Amino acid sequence: MLYMEQWIQIIGYSGSFLIALSLSMKSIARLRKINLIGASTFALYGFLMNAYPVLLLNSFIALVDIYYLFQMQRKKDYFELLPIRTNQSPFLLRFLEYYREDIKRFFPEFNFDPSKDYLIAFVLRNLMPVSLFIAKKEEGETLRICLDYSIPAYRDRQNAHYLYHRGKDFFRNLNYRYLIICSDIPAHQKYLKKIGFKKDGSQGENWFKKKL
Repeated sequence: MLYMEQWIQIIGYSGSFLIALSLSMKSIARLRKINLIGASTFALYGFLMNAYPVLLLNSFIALVDIYYLFQMQRKKDYFELLPIRTNQSPFLLRFLEYYREDIKRFFPEFNFDPSKDYLIAFVLRNLMPVSLFIAKKEEGETLRICLDYSIPAYRDRQNAHYLYHRGKDFFRNLNYRYLIICSDIPAHQKYLKKIGFKKDGSQGENWFKKKL
């Protein structure tokens, strides 16, 4: 009996932890998913403890999470690529300044120099600028990515899918066939692999390459 009570307490603490953790998520989709797991776990705790107010409340929260996750899955976002023709674009500079600290988490060595020749484009999602792409031309048909940054609330890889798959003609029309990037940030490396980049040993240990 004591063993069972300990497991029930663990379930309760786990549910509480997951609900609290979900509130720290910047991505709305991730918040809903973790909150769903947490509420379901805490509802189970309420059932096992015969705490029916806890069971009912968290069952309701779980149903709300399921509803909104379903709505998010059904919703079709409109994507568009918006090239930036000048490095002095006021919005571009303001965007880089506003997200400067978060950018440094994934691109610690990134330093935007307005005097250099970049290829710059925003990914618009329902006309909202959610991603910024900045790259420099290398030799031949290769483009080196300096920055591929998505704002926190939209890090679900849909922006990257649009940019590197549905929007790849943008690069091909400019005669680019390969993208390369260097990163020693584990979270960023994981992201690169998921969107189709592969390790490129010819460049170095932390280099990745993608064929368009």
